[in-house]
Amino acid sequence: MKIGFDNGKYLKMQSEHIKQRIVQFGDKLYLEFGGKLFDDYHASRVLPGFAPDAKLQMLMQLSDYAEIIVVISASDIEKNKVRGDLGITYDVDVLRLRDEFLNRGLYVGSVVITHYTGQSSAKQFKAKLEKKNIKVYLHYTIEGYPSNVPLIVSENGYGKNDYIETTRPLVVVTAPGPGSGKMATCLSQLYHDNLRGIKAGYAKFETFPIWNIPLKHPINLAYEAATADLNDVNMIDPFHLEAYGKTTVNYNRDIEIFPVLNAIFEGIYGSNPYKSPTDMGVNMAGNCIIDDETCCEASKMEIIRRYYTALNKVVKDETSETEVYKIELLMKQAKISVEDRHVTAAAKKRAEELGVPTAAIELADGHIITSKTSDFLGASAALLLNALKYLAGVEHDTKLIKPEAIEPIQNLKVRYLGGRNPRLHTDEVLIALSLEACHDENARRSLEQLPKLRGCQVHTSVMLSEVDMKIYKKLGVDLTSEPVQTTRKKY
Repeated sequence: MKIGFDNGKYLKMQSEHIKQRIVQFGDKLYLEFGGKLFDDYHASRVLPGFAPDAKLQMLMQLSDYAEIIVVISASDIEKNKVRGDLGITYDVDVLRLRDEFLNRGLYVGSVVITHYTGQSSAKQFKAKLEKKNIKVYLHYTIEGYPSNVPLIVSENGYGKNDYIETTRPLVVVTAPGPGSGKMATCLSQLYHDNLRGIKAGYAKFETFPIWNIPLKHPINLAYEAATADLNDVNMIDPFHLEAYGKTTVNYNRDIEIFPVLNAIFEGIYGSNPYKSPTDMGVNMAGNCIIDDETCCEASKMEIIRRYYTALNKVVKDETSETEVYKIELLMKQAKISVEDRHVTAAAKKRAEELGVPTAAIELADGHIITSKTSDFLGASAALLLNALKYLAGVEHDTKLIKPEAIEPIQNLKVRYLGGRNPRLHTDEVLIALSLEACHDENARRSLEQLPKLRGCQVHTSVMLSEVDMKIYKKLGVDLTSEPVQTTRKKY
């Protein structure tokens, strides 16, 4: 697990660059934050060394300058839209985000509900926030947005929106997910600030695509794979090329909207301070890559993981095959196949040899360990025990959990809880191992190895249960599975 990214340099360079951008405009900068402010595991996977909370750490260095606005769309509240990674609705995540920021000493000024047309659920959410003494502002839908610029930049457009009271020079605008209205919130504020004689500016902070590395660099291809369901496409920024004669990378949505943004800026200020979408960005990540080869390899593995995620989603009817086809094309561009991921090849080979579900893990030292389904354990549960034994220096044939300790759990599952599968899941195995650790030295030493699994690679020959997937996620393991279901319920 080599390091390819200098996180310390990134924190220093990024915070300084944002300070410079504030000075460029005068009184205030509205900074639209794309992606995740913390728990950015995609960035940490493709840029080894990037801390998952690096952007949050950077903001904490600017805590005296910054305040945060959390934006949520009324239509997302109405639809009970859920964050796929956390399994919680956007309105719940607004409160979670606010608490996370406050716990880290960051000031959260308010919540903005966008696309508001009087939705009852949005009204209820607004009342709920106000009971907690949270300031709430409403921004309305504008007919013909974003192309009807004369209406947008008028008292019947942005002018109808509530003016958000802010007190600090850096206003970070974030949201639970895409499509929440972050950019429109920033531009609405520019309109209102201009009427009040406040010199305000706008900038965008997106980690990916990285603008100053090649278009088809594996890091940028991995971003396309991560957003395959959104139909995002990395492109050469034609406006930047025309203005400066330099090739930079941006993505289709920002490039497509730039002419409209340009017209809105001209409508507010009379001119646009930016000549291209790239100009609007403040991301310094590309300048902090210290080992390009390491980042390339990590990004290629991420593309393969995204491919398996898409395949599994197709099997579960959660996406169309279009997403799979797009990632297959990206794999061809990166000149990789699933066999390039060593742990995937190992699990598949073992399954072909044995004809039963199998699993494999690649540890930090590159060592690969495999497992198979048995009468007592599923392959994913057996894999945990095999890996922990290896890390603890315990002989492979040693029984960490005695059969007589497993049988009562199986009896409970089948006889009393109505289960059909007597094999232990990963959570049940870890609980049993914890009990054994109270009186067995090998079990105790093995259990202590759990933190060493973080960042390891796992592949299984069949799709796992939700329980097993959640345990691996909590352990920080990068898990993929063949798109094969062991059982299929018929309704």
